[in-house]
Amino acid sequence: MNEDITSKEVRCMGDDGTNYGIISTTDALSTADELGLDLVLIAPEAKPPVAKIMDYGKFKYQQEKKKKEAKKKQKVIVVKEVKFSVKIAENDVNYKVKHAVEFLEKGYHVKCRVFLKGREMAHPEAGVEVLERVWPMLEEYGTRDGIPKQEGRFVNMMVLPKAESKK
Repeated sequence: MNEDITSKEVRCMGDDGTNYGIISTTDALSTADELGLDLVLIAPEAKPPVAKIMDYGKFKYQQEKKKKEAKKKQKVIVVKEVKFSVKIAENDVNYKVKHAVEFLEKGYHVKCRVFLKGREMAHPEAGVEVLERVWPMLEEYGTRDGIPKQEGRFVNMMVLPKAESKK
């Protein structure tokens, strides 16, 4: 921007859309100074580089404003986690499923995980069995995002809320 531009000539455009054509960098800088604006490189890789005469502070402010507006509109996905073990009792499964149902009704995504300890790592299908036992209890409240998968010491299953439960 301004004096940091090293090329000898630039294709210069004005903020209001006027095209100055290919002029020397010093002429472009003097034109920008006369208008009380900055000379900013838009496309430095082009032959010759493209520069625009604009109010750089205003430009940066508008970019930040656009970013904030986009951030307001984006939806935050909350993932809640429910942990099980291979040797979990039936009433404990029911208790944890009750919490998972509450999360799904609130519109959260639920990650069901089975932690494999010690020798249980040799039989990850035992963790898959636990999740397959849990799934029918959650089926009416959410949709399963794929089959249970082993990731390191865990066997994971994602359950997404159904569309009508988000309302």
